[in-house]
Amino acid sequence: MTTHQTAMIMVGLALILALAHVLGRLARRCGQPAVVGEILAGILLGPTLFHGALSEALVPVDTRPMLTALGNLGVALFMFLVGLELDYRLLRGNGRATAGVALGSIVCAFGLGVLLALYLWKNHPIENRLGFLLFIGAAMSITAFPVLARILTDRGIQHTRIGALALASAAVGDVVAWLLLAGLLTFTGSQNSWQVLLVVPYALAMVWALRPLLGRLLGAPSQDRGDPEDGTVERRLSATRLAALTVLLLVSGALSEWLGLHFIFGVFLAGAIVPRRGTEELRVAIRDRFETIIWMLLPAYFAVSGLKVDLTTVGGDGLGELGLILLVAIGGKFGGAYLGARFAGQSGRSATTLGILMNTRGLTELIILGVGLQLGLLDMELYSLMVVMALVTTAMTAPLLRWAYPSHVIDADLRDLARQRIGESGCAELARPVGAKRPEAG
Repeated sequence: MTTHQTAMIMVGLALILALAHVLGRLARRCGQPAVVGEILAGILLGPTLFHGALSEALVPVDTRPMLTALGNLGVALFMFLVGLELDYRLLRGNGRATAGVALGSIVCAFGLGVLLALYLWKNHPIENRLGFLLFIGAAMSITAFPVLARILTDRGIQHTRIGALALASAAVGDVVAWLLLAGLLTFTGSQNSWQVLLVVPYALAMVWALRPLLGRLLGAPSQDRGDPEDGTVERRLSATRLAALTVLLLVSGALSEWLGLHFIFGVFLAGAIVPRRGTEELRVAIRDRFETIIWMLLPAYFAVSGLKVDLTTVGGDGLGELGLILLVAIGGKFGGAYLGARFAGQSGRSATTLGILMNTRGLTELIILGVGLQLGLLDMELYSLMVVMALVTTAMTAPLLRWAYPSHVIDADLRDLARQRIGESGCAELARPVGAKRPEAG
């Protein structure tokens, strides 16, 4: 790498970070998640503006491979956190409703996506027709779990019944969608190497062999706590555990890529197998450290993705296709989630709210589309239209949520939840005989 290339990478990354930060803050002021502004920043850096002159000046062609590598590293850390933050406890007491919402939104979105792909294939004749059909179906089935969690937190409803149900449904739905995509890459000819035969043993080894070892490594108390004032031993132990998890996610991602899958599956699985019990504080510390790095690296991924989005080539036919894509994407997720929720006994307001939330796609959709483009399952024009779909469906979630689940309903649900908890606590105290010892926690 020459001195000029090094300097241009640094300058380009600085400009990318600045633009993503400014548009991210602007998006939050408009009531949107920051990722909407960051994705828009990536699109603005592409050939859509000034016919590519801006992108050529800010991101020269010879620096793009390095930016791609930095962006991929950011995606790897991001997907590791997605797996790490899956909370299996959300399924407790919500099993039927979670299954209804998750499977309803997946089946309906996937089925309509395949039907849409049959139409789109006429204008976008991909060589692997079956792979194209299945990929469009899988891409329509995605819900961005991390963006959804951020939206719920911003509205203060992450601990309500609807919030917990939405998070659980998104978690289950995303796992199913990832499995669909993994199966697509394995069995439709995208990868024909003998390594794909090792995918199942690899996954079983991660879950049944490596997960217990992680439990011992991450949950084991230290024998020597060191000097409590300087905390040197504690810092060393934390660094050791952090290094072990970083090595795990990188090696798992590399193995996943070698086995014929994309590296995102390996790093996602690495995060998902981290034991939940006894590692709460450690997982919070890992998230805090990784999020800082992710904030610096993901804008590079948005920029590289935006370089492939050229909306100037979209004519009347393209706008018609975009309308159909939006109709199928929104209708499939909303309709499936709504029907699944109603079938599980949820009220009309709850079902409507869940249908709106399941349409959140965000960065996760961008990652999936990048995989499709890399494997030749999307052409450049259709990729551009699908990126716009991801941006629109994410941006519409927050305003529709304020309409379907207004503040006075949130306040009432939070009051009911507080009364329920107080009642449960009071019943526990009344049920305890006089003079009996208070039961131990846990």
